[in-house]
Amino acid sequence: MSPGLPDPRVQEVRRNDVARNTSLRIAISGILLALTLTLLTSPVAAGQDHSAVVAEVNGDKLTVADLEQKEATELLQSRYKYYQAERKALDSLIDQHLLEMQARHEDLTVDQLLQREVNSKLKADPTEDQLRIYYEGLETEQPFEAMREQILQHIREARRGKARAAYLKSLRSQAQISIALTSPTAPVELTHSPVLGNRDAPVVLVEFADYQCPYCQKIHSDLEKLQKEYGNRLALVYKDYPLPMHPFAEKAAEAARCAGTQGKFWEFHNLLFVSKKLQPADLREEARTLNLDQDRFDKCVVEGLEAADVEKDADEARSLGITGTPSFFINGHFFSGVLSYAALHDMVEQELAKSPSLAKQVTPLESTSK
Repeated sequence: MSPGLPDPRVQEVRRNDVARNTSLRIAISGILLALTLTLLTSPVAAGQDHSAVVAEVNGDKLTVADLEQKEATELLQSRYKYYQAERKALDSLIDQHLLEMQARHEDLTVDQLLQREVNSKLKADPTEDQLRIYYEGLETEQPFEAMREQILQHIREARRGKARAAYLKSLRSQAQISIALTSPTAPVELTHSPVLGNRDAPVVLVEFADYQCPYCQKIHSDLEKLQKEYGNRLALVYKDYPLPMHPFAEKAAEAARCAGTQGKFWEFHNLLFVSKKLQPADLREEARTLNLDQDRFDKCVVEGLEAADVEKDADEARSLGITGTPSFFINGHFFSGVLSYAALHDMVEQELAKSPSLAKQVTPLESTSK
């Protein structure tokens, strides 16, 4: 079996609609069962507060607060993984429901609907030359003849999956869908952090990031786009979490904060993510670009006058259980990794829906360095 190609038996199962629907129902049932067990066994969900005792050790009482504080790393990441599994199952359930609704509307079965809208519109099978070109890109010692059918089935399945996803996207765009499922939450300190927008905005998006992190650099433009779209309905809060494998990240974070002491945090912050130049000479050049007081900036960076605040953010990230960047808290709800613009947009909309009176208000942006 060549890497990247699915087992033919799995392909056969995927083509069997009855088996697929059965698997979906089993997955959804499993999620619901797990959720029920979580609700029944979680002290907080059961109505206990954070002072509730969850265990006693030689007479010492351990509370929910102790558990949350001492095991934050494991708990947040575990809850987030569980949320991701729930959300994946929920998306599958929504897709299946949309297909069933559309099929009933057109007096068809789901299989007939998919045959008409998906299967009948698939491209013709690739030519022998195209199959051989695909084969040449595989790391396998098996001859083409032995791999031909697997390659063909893999391409067919990929095309069918892509076409099905496109059709479901069109159904979703015509439907009114409201997602109530939310990710786990944690309290984040905002008092001394740079804020772009209104601190009292209905949606506050906190980013823990690293200036040398390629994923943080990638998502930066989407965050700027999001801020422009929502104006003062959205506040962006930046938290430093320079990772140990990035040698220039910590000084870059300090330099941005040094620029902030001269009222130019966000301008410097944006330059760092756009230019991706973080060497000491680059930091000084960016300070000159922004017409900062050069001597004051140099003294701040060289003497590490902002190092303590950078470390304070990093300590908070570790205490929350954050293990990588970028990581986000949207109105306290945790998300991690490179999120698409569509995903970020949906999350903001979900939070705005909780404050309908504020959802359409747009006012000029405000920014604060601290």
